[in-house]
Amino acid sequence: MVLKLLDLHHETRHQDAMIRLSQSPTDPAFVQNPYPFYNRARAQAEVFWWDDYKMPCAVSYEAVRFALRDRRLGRQPLPGTQNFPETLAPFYAVEAHSMLELEPPHHTRLRGLVLRAFTSRRIAELAPEIEALCHRLVDHFPSGPFDLITQYAQPVPVQIIARLLGVPLESCDDLLKWSNAMVAMYQARRTAAIEAAAVQATLDFSAFLTDYIAQRRRAPRDDLISTLIAAEQDGEKLTTNELISTCILLLNAGHEATVHTIGNGVKTLFETDGCKITDACIEEILRYDPPLHMFTRWIYEDIEIAGVPLARGDQIGCLLGAANRDPDAFASPNHFDPVRPMTQNTSFGGGVHFCVGAPLARLEMKIALKVLFNRRPDLKITKPPSYANLYHFHGLSELMVK
Repeated sequence: MVLKLLDLHHETRHQDAMIRLSQSPTDPAFVQNPYPFYNRARAQAEVFWWDDYKMPCAVSYEAVRFALRDRRLGRQPLPGTQNFPETLAPFYAVEAHSMLELEPPHHTRLRGLVLRAFTSRRIAELAPEIEALCHRLVDHFPSGPFDLITQYAQPVPVQIIARLLGVPLESCDDLLKWSNAMVAMYQARRTAAIEAAAVQATLDFSAFLTDYIAQRRRAPRDDLISTLIAAEQDGEKLTTNELISTCILLLNAGHEATVHTIGNGVKTLFETDGCKITDACIEEILRYDPPLHMFTRWIYEDIEIAGVPLARGDQIGCLLGAANRDPDAFASPNHFDPVRPMTQNTSFGGGVHFCVGAPLARLEMKIALKVLFNRRPDLKITKPPSYANLYHFHGLSELMVK
């Protein structure tokens, strides 16, 4: 009862301080096109109270960038601000060692060790393999209508991250299944069944990686797991739990967003006049229809964002999809412009948590789109594409082509 009264006081205090808006994140019309709601919210305030999330949200480019970068906000919850039932303990035990959920100095140590393994040279060396994989996948396209997501957008990042980690490609189906189940925990439509599936996937994924890490400790190879085991900074190495969490993070984050971005990008290029696949085109795809629309931060000190007071212990949603369509940051933001000057979008986050896999994602997207449209310039959509009910992810449920 005391906690409920505190939550009510917390909510009332915030509602008095900012514009209050309602929009169900599972409403079909919103899922298919969230941008009108973002425009309506941004027109009223840079930070508003989203009733359905019971949370303030930053909606302008400047407010989102500030929340992502300012060190008075972070990903790691303050003590007592996050409670979960014991049944979810395995899932959150893995999260507890993830650099995505930690702040300095723990985050600095983990990210530093990962970057020693996840080098730009190692990523660049993957280019021929990514290209060869894309050509193999195109070679095996069915003659009739097929789903480009499952036949192309999914296999590219999943197989490449598996190759990078050093796990066998025969495991990709399991990796994809476990990853999808775990990532579902971050969606607005979370249910008890989704939670149970995520916990089981966490246990299975962890057991699989524990075995592989043990093998690599005995017999290192030229792969990311072996490099992570060997990586050392100031006399410290990654523990087994940290290795498991890091590998799960790299796979979950490394495939989920890239699958959505390839799918969204192909859809966008079909719906526009297409374009030459350049770096500018890739950045515009990321800006125009990003794969992740909300990323949260905890507030560590009383602070004002865009004139709105927020208190220590609050959580704020950073609406990346809205920031990328802010007319104050991008001219004609609802227009897809593949030669747009490359103002930094928010799709890979920002600050100390800027996506460590961004260079790999950009490389995969550029090669995958180039190969696809060079090899199959006559590809056509056979069924109107629709987005899956995944908010705050934003990706197609299928993309039927011929």
